[in-house]
Amino acid sequence: MPSTDLEVKKVKPKKKPLTDLEVKNINPKEKPFKLSDAHGLYLLVQPNGSKYWRLKYRFVGKEKTLALGVYPEVSLKEARQGGADARKQLENGIDPSAVIQASKRVERVEKLKKDNQFSELATEYHTLKSPSWTAGHSKQWLVNMERYAFPFIGDCAISDIEPMQVLKVLRNMETQGKFETRDRVGQSMGAVFKYAITTGRAKYNPAADIRVALATAPKAKNFACIPHEELPAFLNAIATYQERGHTSLIAITALRLLMLTATRTSEVRFAQWQDIDLDAGVWTIPEEQQGRKGKQGQRKAHTVPLSRQAVAALRELHPLTGHRAQVFPNRNDPTKVISENTVLKIIEGIGYKGRMTGHGFRSLARSMLAEMGYRREVLEAMLSHAIENATEAAYVRTTYLKERRDIMQKWADHLDAIQSGAKIIPLQREAA
Repeated sequence: MPSTDLEVKKVKPKKKPLTDLEVKNINPKEKPFKLSDAHGLYLLVQPNGSKYWRLKYRFVGKEKTLALGVYPEVSLKEARQGGADARKQLENGIDPSAVIQASKRVERVEKLKKDNQFSELATEYHTLKSPSWTAGHSKQWLVNMERYAFPFIGDCAISDIEPMQVLKVLRNMETQGKFETRDRVGQSMGAVFKYAITTGRAKYNPAADIRVALATAPKAKNFACIPHEELPAFLNAIATYQERGHTSLIAITALRLLMLTATRTSEVRFAQWQDIDLDAGVWTIPEEQQGRKGKQGQRKAHTVPLSRQAVAALRELHPLTGHRAQVFPNRNDPTKVISENTVLKIIEGIGYKGRMTGHGFRSLARSMLAEMGYRREVLEAMLSHAIENATEAAYVRTTYLKERRDIMQKWADHLDAIQSGAKIIPLQREAA
């Protein structure tokens, strides 16, 4: 007779979901192993102790695995929420792995755009080139980019920038009357675009043919300079202005050094005591000094012979500023130099506004000395003008210092005689 007892099949009890404590305390083994949670979620434990959340699922009949993060950065609760979000996507016929891959592609594109922003490429180019530039040029190059270019195109991907955007940058400077700065910034932007092309970050240079759409810069005006006949009145006005205490010793000495040396205003402003030998009567302006003219590699140190009057003026100033690096420190911030308007304020104060400038002393000395018969090449050396002929340039640097020292002393004596009202003996070059 058949048995009526039912054969009971032993069913393995379902494993309970993971707990936070279990996940935290699980120890690694020699080989990777999995700890299942629920709904396809499991924890993959590596021999080195790393723990990865994974979700096993099927999409269009194909078994796939979705990465949900690393423990403990992603907690058990967060992993379960990620699994729930993925199941909702599956219910809507969406492959969650495809969604994540698409998101990563967008992130890569955005990162690429950020890395290739104009500001990033300009900074990279500046870092590459600045070691071969002077400190002044390096600083000004970046300041110009930050002030004029970055506000318009700094955040743009360099490969997306169009000529109209470059034109907007440059026309903004035109409206401010900054034509020289406009041209410098245009050249700098063009260099950045060329660098981007060379390094594979751009295909073309939108600044290449931009000049055709730019306004013509107004014709440059010569620096204002009084005629020779007014020099006696001008010098006496300065002396009176100083006697009445209307200016500081720093400012008046800067003005006198300009008159006595025919150097550039910027060279005087940035002068340092370490470059001046008062005993020898020599001021050597280094090639790297801020305010020097000329391109890197073509700029040379300029030796300025100092007359007795120039040495005396500097010796009078030395007790006041000799403890500082700068000969002419700024009164508000001694770590900086005097303003470019310091000398102009004196000139305006004696009633010569618009008729004379600091640079005008160079023109005055050059023209008066030329009329008195001094050789062109010696005067060009005196003004530190570039000489195109290499042989002549070498000759200037090696043989004209003595002659220039004589000229500078006679020029200083001539100015003293004019101011004192003494009988003026015309300056003449001594016979060779």
